[in-house]
Amino acid sequence: MNHGTAGVKVISIMGEDYSIKAPAGEEQTLLDAALMLKAALADTKRKYPTLIGDRLLVLAAMNLCSQQIEMKKQHQEELERYQEQVSATVETIAKTINQG
Repeated sequence: MNHGTAGVKVISIMGEDYSIKAPAGEEQTLLDAALMLKAALADTKRKYPTLIGDRLLVLAAMNLCSQQIEMKKQHQEELERYQEQVSATVETIAKTINQG
């Protein structure tokens, strides 16, 4: 990865260079995303050594999307569990206050 000027980053993916301008303060996120994509591509290539080009890129992207969807589901389940715990705690406190 080469760093360009004025927020533009040059990122090399599968031998192609892409100049991408990151919003102010988002430069590191862009670089992290590029590293994540490269890692996903390498992992997918290890699993499917015959894949090349667009097919490799699409499968890696689909795997990343699948992981994102799974993480969203887990996050939602955890959020609901925490909300239930907070509600139960609030209910217990309300009962205690009403008894006192």
